[in-house]
Amino acid sequence: MSLETVDFSQLQLKPGQRLLDLGCGEGRHSISAWLREELEVVGLDLGLTDIKTARSRLADFPNLDNRSGYCAFVAGSGLSLPFADATFDHVICSEVLEHIHDYQPVLGEIARVVKPGGSVTVSVPRYFPEWVCWQLSDAYHEVEGGHIRIFKARDLSDAIQARGMQPTARHWAHALHVPYWWLKCLFWGREPEHFLVRQYHRLLVWDLMQKPWLTRTLDRFFNPILGKSIVMYFRRPGSTP
Repeated sequence: MSLETVDFSQLQLKPGQRLLDLGCGEGRHSISAWLREELEVVGLDLGLTDIKTARSRLADFPNLDNRSGYCAFVAGSGLSLPFADATFDHVICSEVLEHIHDYQPVLGEIARVVKPGGSVTVSVPRYFPEWVCWQLSDAYHEVEGGHIRIFKARDLSDAIQARGMQPTARHWAHALHVPYWWLKCLFWGREPEHFLVRQYHRLLVWDLMQKPWLTRTLDRFFNPILGKSIVMYFRRPGSTP
């Protein structure tokens, strides 16, 4: 079980379609998408350790040989995707762009590889919760591979639309994670980890595994107010021949 930021119902997945999970990390969205529909999924990431973990996680699921399509993980850079133009029906780029110094070429590559009529889904940390983290701890965003910018949603949406994409929906996600990261930043670097941080982490793991109605309801209620991530959905005009 993994924490999904993307609402797959927005993508209208169909068997046989191709999906790229750009910056897939340990494969949470790649694996979830393939388990929902028999797609041709490629998860791409720069981190070889994450790719190895993603492959291991995929292997934990039984009866994979009985499914059509595939879910493959490869190493590569979003600055120069190793795919032909108009290859994918769907491209997901979740919690990636905030790590990249020159993200505009990545948006160009996403627009290049998505098919006419295909979908593009992008998520980044929401401005206010992220800003508070930066105020509480310099180390939070100065660690190697950390966040190097705070996006304003309108600016990022405009940049994606400038690549020819049309917005279709947006929402916020993971409101219950915001207090955890604020506590984490407030007590950053303490060993052992502060009691409040450990206890809140236990709450989040319990919520992920059990999905109780109370925390799920609270998360949905607070997402528009304090969701940690903003998730934006776009579609490339046209139709696949």
